[in-house]
This record gives sequence, structure tokens and C-alpha cells, in this order.
Amino acid sequence: MNYTAHKDGFARDNLPPRDQWPEFLFELPELKYPARMNCAAELLDGALARGHGGRIAIRTPDGKCSYAQLLAQANRLANVLVREMGLVPGNRVLLRGPNNPMMAACWFAVIKAGGIAVATMPLLRAKELIDIVNKARITHALCDRRLAQELETALPGCPTLERIRYWYDDAPGSLDALAARQPATFRNVDTAADDVALIAFTSGTTGKPKGTMHFHRDVIATCDCFPRSCLKASKNDVFCGTPPIAFTFGLGGMLCFPLRFGASTVLVERLAPETLLETIQNFRATVCFTAPTMFRAMAGIAKNYDIASLKKCVSAGEALPDATRQLFKQATRIEIIDGIGSTEMAHIFISHTPERVRRGATGYPIPGYRATVLDDDGRPCAPGTVGRLAVKGPTGCRYLADARQREYVRGGWNLTGDAYTMDHDGYFYYQARTDDMIVSAGYNIAGPEVEGALLGHTAVAECGVVGWPDEARGTIVKAFIVLKPGHQKTESMVAELQEHVKNSIAPYKYPRAIVFLDALPRTETGKLQRFKLRLRS
Repeated sequence: MNYTAHKDGFARDNLPPRDQWPEFLFELPELKYPARMNCAAELLDGALARGHGGRIAIRTPDGKCSYAQLLAQANRLANVLVREMGLVPGNRVLLRGPNNPMMAACWFAVIKAGGIAVATMPLLRAKELIDIVNKARITHALCDRRLAQELETALPGCPTLERIRYWYDDAPGSLDALAARQPATFRNVDTAADDVALIAFTSGTTGKPKGTMHFHRDVIATCDCFPRSCLKASKNDVFCGTPPIAFTFGLGGMLCFPLRFGASTVLVERLAPETLLETIQNFRATVCFTAPTMFRAMAGIAKNYDIASLKKCVSAGEALPDATRQLFKQATRIEIIDGIGSTEMAHIFISHTPERVRRGATGYPIPGYRATVLDDDGRPCAPGTVGRLAVKGPTGCRYLADARQREYVRGGWNLTGDAYTMDHDGYFYYQARTDDMIVSAGYNIAGPEVEGALLGHTAVAECGVVGWPDEARGTIVKAFIVLKPGHQKTESMVAELQEHVKNSIAPYKYPRAIVFLDALPRTETGKLQRFKLRLRS
């Protein structure tokens, strides 16, 4: 490792032992980074060096700001952190806010000052914040005033968190007031490329979030892989979407990717299907990042909006059902770019271009990454055989002081927890999360395949499928379904849906139990929380 710029050595001291790290690959020329790198300086100061200072960086319903304005604000905030809040390189800083310009500027400020950004979802409650603050030994916090209540409720349980400032706040000592008194220049901390830049906590689909540690070089590597090869992003693009900046999917798609290419991003704090379509229409957005459920909802109403500017759509966060892909394509003529990434890997590592899509497939390893499917003994599976997805590339898993590191990294590979098959051409086909594979009466049944069949029925808005204990069969397939308006939760509907699945896929895979719900439990990023379905009585 390179000589660290961190005076607070907590992060480096709590990296996993080196023999538990994955193998890292830097095979592409653009991935050969220098030993010293500050990713915020590379993205923001570098944008001005590349002549983008006058270009628009961030657009919102309330206005816009240029690259030069964003840099000036980030510099002022970095000065606040160092001069007013006593930040030293290596301190962890909690960031709490929705997708807005101050959240973006604060993220850059923390990194420029040599801090470690720990961004959190706006809807997290005090108990969840306590867990994160104590796990990461967070010392500082920058928070949107509108989200203060849960943070203040958490404070008695957070002994390390002593310095807090709020933005969008009229108080004399607010972050806004302090920043206004600071110079618009800042000397960026000369961090090592392998100094920790952020600790991202997993979104909790299993109920046990983990802290994942990413270096400065990791942030830039995500920008130099997926958006370069699959999106073919340019400075003329306008990005938009729903994932929060606090989620690595959103950090890339809503902030780092557009800035890497001199493009602009539209930050809107809360988006529904209608307002996301309005955003595309009003800002002439060209690239949209969101989850499969949002694409499905948008498909039904897209005809009511002028979205002719939209060229690329990216789906990630959970598996994209083919039924949703086809529905959206029929409505918009746009082929969704599917992708799988993970918080541990920082962003997408398997995807495809619109021209190379293959029905039912997530895609192929994007340039910079390798992937395979392994059996339980760690050997490559034959094409078409279900096994565990294994990935390696320029990013990889390094958990913060967590014994689960040994489960995720084996033999140099990152084992993502997904069950996949691979065909002879190197395309990967999602089956299920490895802990979501249902074994019923000796048959292996992938829950997402059943979900895909159910979504093909005109009455189904959303669904989630899990394995359920059963005395006779050990486990049965149980489906939790949200019906579209106008359809009744009746026994005849249960029978109709069961028959539909039998006619769509192998009959033994049909859901032997169906429960109708008004809504499915999801994380703030849109991922289905199947563990909560399993807990229902």
C-alpha cells in the first residue's frame, strides 16, 4: 500500500487482513492510476482543468450550477470542515441528505479534505444511524436540517459523534452561514490512491447491513468502466434517476459518472413514476438510472409525456424481469441496459450495450472485470449449470471489521451471493440470490423466475416469491402479490394466477400459496426485502 495521508488511521487499521482481499485487476490502460490520487479533485478540479468550468454540472427544479460554482462551494465546505470543525484526514463524516446540490457539494468537500464519506439514506431511523455511527466510529456529521430529528434522537447512543452542522438552516452557526464566510479555494489533501475515500453500508435486504470500504482509485475505476463501455457517456448527456447519492448505484449514476465526462445531472429529492417522467421531459434528460419496479410503473404512463430526449436507461439494484424489459420497450422503444453490481464492488460489473442485449441475460462482464460461475467446491461450472457468481476487477470487497469478509472473498474471487448460469458465449443469466433458491420436493426453483411469470399476468403490479416451510414438501413456493387497481383479492384470482404460472414455466414451479398485499417491503433504493416476507405469519 502507498504512504497514507490519513492522520486518523481507523479505516486502514480496520481493513481486512491482506490474505482475505480479492485479487484486483488493472488490465485496461485507463485503470493504471498514479500512486497519489484524490478522487474528488480528479472529478471536480479535474473538470475545470479539462475546460468544463462554465458547463452546467447540476440541474434542479429550483435552478442550476456550473462546474466552477460547484467547485467553489465544495471548497468553502472543505474549509468549514478543517477550520471550523477540526477535521483531520481519515476522520469519518456522516452525510445525511436527499439528492440535492448541498449533498453533492458536501460529498466532494469531505473527500477533498481527506475525510471518509459515510453517506446515509434519508429514511434511516435513529437505531440504524446509531449502528452506522458506532461501527464506523464517525466523528463529524453534515446533515440537511429537514432530517435532523432522527440524527438528534440517535446522538445519546453515538459517543464518537461530537461535531455536527446542518445545511438549509437559517441559524448563525449553520453550515450555510459558515461556508459563506470561507474562501472559494482549498488545497486538496494529497491522499494515496489506496486511502479509503468512503464507507458504504449495504442496503439491508438481509437485515444485517455491512460497511464496505472503497479507495479513491475505486471511485474513479467505476467511472472508467461501466459508463465508458456500456453507456458511452459524453459531455452532452443529461443524467437523471431515483437512486440516492448515499447508495453506490446513485453515487455513480447521479454524481460521479456525469462529472467524469463533463455532463450534467438532474437532482430531484423525491421521484415517483410520474415525476421521473416529468423530469425527463422538462430537463431533456438523455440517461435514466432507476430500479425495475420504477421502469414497470413508467411503462404504463410513458405515452403521456414527451421523453424523446431519452436515449439510455439503466436498471440495477435487483434483477430485471424480462416481462418488465419488454413492457418498457413496447412503450418507449428503448432497450433497458440491465446490470448487476453490489455495494461491495462499488458499482456495475456485468451489463451490456443496447445492441448486444440477449433475452433473459443480465449481460457479460464489462471491460475491466472478469466473471465466472463456481460450484460449491470453487470449481468453474459447465455452461448452463447453476452456481455461485464470482467476480474480480479493479474494485472488490473489503468489509469494515467484519468476519463475513471470509464468506464474500474466496480464492481471490468476490462471491456476490447470486446464483447464475453462464452460456457458451459468456452471457450470464440470473437465477436467484443464493439464499433465495427454493428447494421444494427435490426440485430447485428460482424465486425470480416465478416472479417473472407472475408479472406476465395483466392483474399483477408487483410480486415477491420466497420459500415457505411445508410438512409434506419441506418447502413450497409462496408468492406475495400486489394487484393492479380494479382486480379483486379472491380465491378465483389465486387459482387464475397459479394456472397462469403453470402455463408459463414448468408447472412444478407454481406458487402453492399466494398472499395479496397492498405493498411489498422494500429498501429505500427499491430492493425487495424478502427476509421481511419470510417473517410474515
